Amino acid sequence: MTVMVTAYFLLPLDRLGPRRPVLSWLLFGLALGLIALLLLRQVVHVLLSVPGVRPGMVIPPLMCLSILVFATAYQSLAQHPGELDGIATRLDALYFTLVSLATIGYGDITPRGQAARLVTILQILYTFVFLTAAATSLTRYLRDELRRREKPRRPG
Repeated sequence: MTVMVTAYFLLPLDRLGPRRPVLSWLLFGLALGLIALLLLRQVVHVLLSVPGVRPGMVIPPLMCLSILVFATAYQSLAQHPGELDGIATRLDALYFTLVSLATIGYGDITPRGQAARLVTILQILYTFVFLTAAATSLTRYLRDELRRREKPRRPG
């Protein structure tokens, strides 16, 4: 996850946004779609108790990646005058993403334009559906693993 966050701050993502709107929206949709599919795959594997599944190694990085995708989208949208008030840096975009994810909403950053509001709505829905399902399945998996390990072993 450290590598992903470092990449978010260092990659030349400024090339997205107003200069390449079609590419930006396409990458945003593809990234979120792929992450959603990978998260759902893990959820299904946990629900079906597929042997060898390791959601603790897969779900947290995917959740982190989805947060960074939304932060990148907000950063790109902030380059459009009138879309997002209060985002000047990548840290601002990440901050807004996390504040929205946590449903805190301090009000210091405001989506004003239609595209920014759309991405904010998508983030809320994405969180409700995919991140909640992934976190729930990870919790279930960890609880079941702890119970399995705590069971006293019967002598041979």
